[in-house]
Amino acid sequence: MQIGELAKRSGLAASRIRFYEEQGLLRATRKANGYRNYSPHALVTLNIIVSAQGAGFALGDIIGLLPSEDAAWRRDELLSALLKKVEDIKAMQKRLSQTRKQIESLIASIESKPEGLTCAENTDRVLAQFKEVTLGKS
Repeated sequence: MQIGELAKRSGLAASRIRFYEEQGLLRATRKANGYRNYSPHALVTLNIIVSAQGAGFALGDIIGLLPSEDAAWRRDELLSALLKKVEDIKAMQKRLSQTRKQIESLIASIESKPEGLTCAENTDRVLAQFKEVTLGKS
């Protein structure tokens, strides 16, 4: 199929498809007139690429996992990459949770300004508390 049809069927812009081809993620043959010709497998490959990107995989990671059109999936490599991605996500969730708690603490500190403090004094108080929290002293 030509790039216009592949773009229409995949919902992707032709420029994005050409980009994936330039990056080595997708293959096309050239017709005598120079037009790109994609196999029906290209649509599946594009869906995999888009899904993998949505899951946080970089293009460099994806290229190593895609099977060629005439080969089977490299099961062990794919499974290993997916398990590593799950661990990466868990680590990111932990960092995000810690960051959220720090921000919530900062918000609470700002909202609980003692009476009689000037803005400058409250800023110093809040920054000192935030420094303690981020350094793990509290």
